[in-house]
Amino acid sequence: MDTRGAKQSDRRTDVSPVGIIGGSGLYRMDGLTIHEERVLETPWGISSDPYLIGSVGKRPVVFLSRHGKGHRYLPSEINYRANLAGFKALGVQRVLSVSAVGSLREEIVPGDMVLVDDFIDLTKQRPMSFYGNGAVGHTPFGRPVCSDLFESFKMSCESLKFPHHAGGTYICMEGPAFSTRAESNLYRQWGAHVIGMTNGTEARLAREIGLCYSTLALATDYDCWHPDHDMVTVQDVIRIMNQNVQRANEILLDAIMRISDIRKCSCHEASLNALITDPSRIPPETRKKLEFLGLLPEKI
Repeated sequence: MDTRGAKQSDRRTDVSPVGIIGGSGLYRMDGLTIHEERVLETPWGISSDPYLIGSVGKRPVVFLSRHGKGHRYLPSEINYRANLAGFKALGVQRVLSVSAVGSLREEIVPGDMVLVDDFIDLTKQRPMSFYGNGAVGHTPFGRPVCSDLFESFKMSCESLKFPHHAGGTYICMEGPAFSTRAESNLYRQWGAHVIGMTNGTEARLAREIGLCYSTLALATDYDCWHPDHDMVTVQDVIRIMNQNVQRANEILLDAIMRISDIRKCSCHEASLNALITDPSRIPPETRKKLEFLGLLPEKI
């Protein structure tokens, strides 16, 4: 009896968990049935918060609060590597991210959703790679957002009739202070659409370890370039953010169910040939870290 077809069918129905990273205001996810809260130790430490492991309908989901419950971590204090490595260890292959942003365009009105498809990263103070310490890897990053996940977000926004913009460049700044007016106007000249402090770092690390990644950006305010919004305040951001959180939750619930059981994109291929260093020359401690992520060839 030829069992190849049965084995292929089994693989197609073996649905991996979808990872969700909740940003400012989204510290838990309504509609997620939680089965377990898990603190996971990685070679880079522990994540920002315990992973909430559960399901939405029949789809397994792992939720993580980026800043931790109570919003405890500055953007530059977040342990991005532990967060993404933990997802990988839990079997997550695709990550949907939600993030509050400032608008750099008149047409992106506070309260709108932006489906980001590119990044400009201006951060300086945070680890940007899983490589280093005796292992060199260069990962392709020309198209930093997963096309499949982007499409899932897009279909959900259209179906729910929420105001959204399909495509946009995200400036990732260091923070925690907001921009000066000169900086904000410069970013507009570059053609950027929104500005935030976290998602560029996540996207880069996700690509290094072969995870699909896409961002739902929630515009909470006009950045300070706007003549009527020259002084961004935390109170203004929180007010709009709270309005957006419920919409974001609805979009996530819908988008999760639209994700195919099969990865049709090429995101996972980016990590396959990134390593340049001769594996036999990688120090043992570094080798253990790369093995944790599946970044070493099977035979060394």
